[in-house]
Amino acid sequence: MQYSDFFIRYVLLLVGVLILLRGIYFRITPNRDSVFSFFLFANGVFLITYFLHNIDLSMGFAFGLFAVFAMLRYRTEPIAIRDMTYLFVVIGLALMCSISKLSYLELAALTALVCILAGAGETRILAPRVLERKIIYDNIELIKPSHADELRQDLTKRTGLDIVKVEIGRVDYLTDSAQLLIFYSQKMP
Repeated sequence: MQYSDFFIRYVLLLVGVLILLRGIYFRITPNRDSVFSFFLFANGVFLITYFLHNIDLSMGFAFGLFAVFAMLRYRTEPIAIRDMTYLFVVIGLALMCSISKLSYLELAALTALVCILAGAGETRILAPRVLERKIIYDNIELIKPSHADELRQDLTKRTGLDIVKVEIGRVDYLTDSAQLLIFYSQKMP
C-alpha cells in the first residue's frame, strides 16, 4: 500500500466534504448533528472501502453495502429528502475518492464539480427557496375556498411574509380557530 496515495485521496475527500458540508449545507441548514453525522459517514465509508479495495469487491457491491448501512441507520427516524441527498452525495464522494481509478487531478475536478453543483442548487438559480410554518389562525371566515386571496393577503399583512401557498389543517369551531400550514418564499442574501 502506498501511503502517499492514501493521504492524497484522503485530503481530496476531506477538502470536498468540508466545502460541501460546512460551506454549503451548514450555511443553509445550521444543523450540527447532521453535519457531524455526514462527516463521520464520509470518513467511515472512505476508510473501509479504501482498505477493502484490494479485496475483489466491485464498486457496485461497495456502494450497495453502504447504502444498506445508511438505510438501516436512518430508517428509524424520518430524514428530510435534502438531508438524504447530502448523505448520498457524501457516500458517493467517499467511494469515488477511495476506489476509483481516476487520476488525482480528475478526482479533484469531479469533487469540485459536485461542490459547485450543490452550491448552485442551494441558490435561487435552480429554484426559489420556500419555507413552511404552522400557525393558528383566528379568522375562520377567510378559510373558505372562495376567500383564498383574502386569506393570503391577511396572512401576508399579519406575518410580513411573502405567502406563496396556504393549506388548511384542523378547524376548531369552538374557539373559532384553524391550524394553517403556510408556505412562504425566503429572501436570500
